[in-house]
Amino acid sequence: MDHHDVVDTLISPEGRLEVLSKAEVAKLLDTSQGGLYQIFRNCALAVLNCGSSIDDGKELLERYKSFDISIVQRERGIKLDIKSAPAIAFVDGKMIKGIHEHLFAVLRDIVFVSNEVTDNPNFDMTRSDGITDSVFHILRNANVLKPQRNPNLVVCWGGHSINRVEYNYSKEVGYQMGLRDLDICTGCGPGAMKGPMKGATIGHAKQRLTGGRYLGISEPGIIAAESPNPIVNDLVIMPDIEKRLEAFVRTGHGIIVFPGGAGTAEEILYILGILLHPDNAEIPYPLIFTGPETARDYFRQIDSFIGTTLGAAAQKRYKIIVDDPEAVAREMQMAIKEVREFRKSRSDAYYFNWLLKIDQEFQRPFKPTHENMRSLSLHKNQETHLLAANLRRAFSGVVAGNVKNEGIRAIEKYGHFEIHGDPAIMGPMDSLLSSFVAQSRMKLPGKTYVPCYRVIQ
Repeated sequence: MDHHDVVDTLISPEGRLEVLSKAEVAKLLDTSQGGLYQIFRNCALAVLNCGSSIDDGKELLERYKSFDISIVQRERGIKLDIKSAPAIAFVDGKMIKGIHEHLFAVLRDIVFVSNEVTDNPNFDMTRSDGITDSVFHILRNANVLKPQRNPNLVVCWGGHSINRVEYNYSKEVGYQMGLRDLDICTGCGPGAMKGPMKGATIGHAKQRLTGGRYLGISEPGIIAAESPNPIVNDLVIMPDIEKRLEAFVRTGHGIIVFPGGAGTAEEILYILGILLHPDNAEIPYPLIFTGPETARDYFRQIDSFIGTTLGAAAQKRYKIIVDDPEAVAREMQMAIKEVREFRKSRSDAYYFNWLLKIDQEFQRPFKPTHENMRSLSLHKNQETHLLAANLRRAFSGVVAGNVKNEGIRAIEKYGHFEIHGDPAIMGPMDSLLSSFVAQSRMKLPGKTYVPCYRVIQ
């Protein structure tokens, strides 16, 4: 079957989605700027494109221009009428069940965020606690906060464009964690996001563990480049990258970072920036960087970049374990026990890390426009956690220019993003980004990478 083949279908939700009001349906079908149709259509297309080799939001939208999804309201509930969907989402004409579930998860989150969060005066988005509250409500509405469970959720970060050796290694780490009854949360796309989930399913199966969790957290801008893999049994679409990152660190009990490109560097700077905040000094938060032997130099470079920009205090917040999946899983299991004791002693919830202080600089949505990228404050004359926040924004812009529809179009129109700052920071940043390019970490293999940025020293 050619991946350009398309299928028309009509599907009903399975128990997870309540009935939508007429106003909600109208909003979803509204194709004007204010409506939700465009965002819903693009996220739905990304979900249906699972397993394809496209990691370019613009290319995906152009390839399936005739794709359309509409809501049919019946007295007994709703159905989705889907036209020209990628055939890759179907087996013998029937939609894969995991993908079917994901479509309704997308619908649920987009309607909820619009009605209950964005348009709700009860959430004060100018305040840090208001933003955290909105993240909590979106996750609770998606039914992913599980109060009855002991801490065991490991967030796995890493690139969507990794080589086969690194992918197999991430799968082995997932397997070792699955054997130890640890659940997995990732950005839900391919590569280092799919590997740990795949491995964990086998580990869980061997231990006869039912109810294993494979939580995927995405956002509308990135989902087209990183279609959720159908192993994900809980999918949540957060409104933007900042709320997605906050959802990761507040629901997870520890983080493992596999090799990756600019997006992985963004995630590393995000978590380190939070852990470097003076209020978080005492909070245990296991953070492990790991990869196969071939990734040793990769982590050496990341470690050196962190040392140069954020200093030795940041380097103390993580461990690097190379080529030892069992050690990674054991280390994580032991560290999560410490997290449990800490939360218990302070009566903090196991399912949502309320105690973690997240500075508003990490929460405010950053729009990577040419002007915003040019005016980033990348110098050492500021508190370290704030420098981390600005470095994260710089890498976030590179991700947008690489794979996000809006970012790619902005680069086509106005040329490269320009990144300015202290030569002492720009030099290491340029060589780190250049190494990602040289190691094919910016785009899926087989595509020539044309940089979307220029580092100006």
